[in-house]
Amino acid sequence: MIDFVGKKQWFFLISAIAIIVAIISLAVFKLQPGIDFTGGTSMAIKFTPQVEQNEAVEFQSQLREEMSSFGHPEAIIQFRKESRDFFTRMKLVSPEEVNELTDVLESTFDRDVEISVPLEVSPIIAAKTAGNAGIAIIIAAVAMLLYIVWAFRRMPKPFRWGTCAVIALAHDVLIIVGIFSILGWLAGVEVDALFITGLLAVVGYSINNTVVIFDRIRENMSRSISPDFAITVNSSIVETLGRSLNTALTTLFVLLALFLFGGATIHYFVLILLLGVIIGTYSSICISSQLLVVWESGKWGRLSSWLPFAKRPAEKSLK
Repeated sequence: MIDFVGKKQWFFLISAIAIIVAIISLAVFKLQPGIDFTGGTSMAIKFTPQVEQNEAVEFQSQLREEMSSFGHPEAIIQFRKESRDFFTRMKLVSPEEVNELTDVLESTFDRDVEISVPLEVSPIIAAKTAGNAGIAIIIAAVAMLLYIVWAFRRMPKPFRWGTCAVIALAHDVLIIVGIFSILGWLAGVEVDALFITGLLAVVGYSINNTVVIFDRIRENMSRSISPDFAITVNSSIVETLGRSLNTALTTLFVLLALFLFGGATIHYFVLILLLGVIIGTYSSICISSQLLVVWESGKWGRLSSWLPFAKRPAEKSLK
């Protein structure tokens, strides 16, 4: 039997280092906000003759390249099949730039181009969007906590189970946000509304893995496989390890294909999901359950519970 619980101090140390790096990165580099959070310009680009449905993908790809060459690689472009035009959002542009863009597109596509009157998205509205995004994550975390407390209400002290799961969620989100802070500093990667969507998807995936392990712990406790809670937890992790890894691997294969061959608009969204599957699987196996063991043992304040090299009494073998 793999002794996961016996190695919990190493898992805590690895996570602590990752979280410290993420916090330092956020404090120094912060996140690079996209136009969803800073404001910008939205407009519709219409071609004459109109773009047909079967031409939309090719036109959208070429239009994105032209926008990037024009100095707006951050532009978000969506084809609207009802009106057969392209809805575009980008950073603030002047009327002169709009006229220049019209000439460039007409020359490139050899079609007449009509750009609707640009609408400016106020930074105040964008700031409200950012605030709503943060509230959405907090509501999701609270809802997860209440759900787990309710689902494990027949267990002693169910609040502990929910709290450990939410701590693991915060661990996942903080590390991913820290990684994107570093990417923003190194490569100018910006975060937008799709970034928040990705984080919420990660929260859902991670909590699902955690609940599976917690449910097996509950089953094994009811079967009284051992009077030692740590042994029960370790057995539960090992029993669900195959399921957790198989689910993670099959999901990663699909996400990796999307990351390598998907469109540019979902590139970083898929990256969030990739990171979320890896970190979420790790936290479910190595963090949330181990926190439960530490809490149940009443050793929260002991250094030996957290550091792998701290002196501590000999522990029972789980083998």
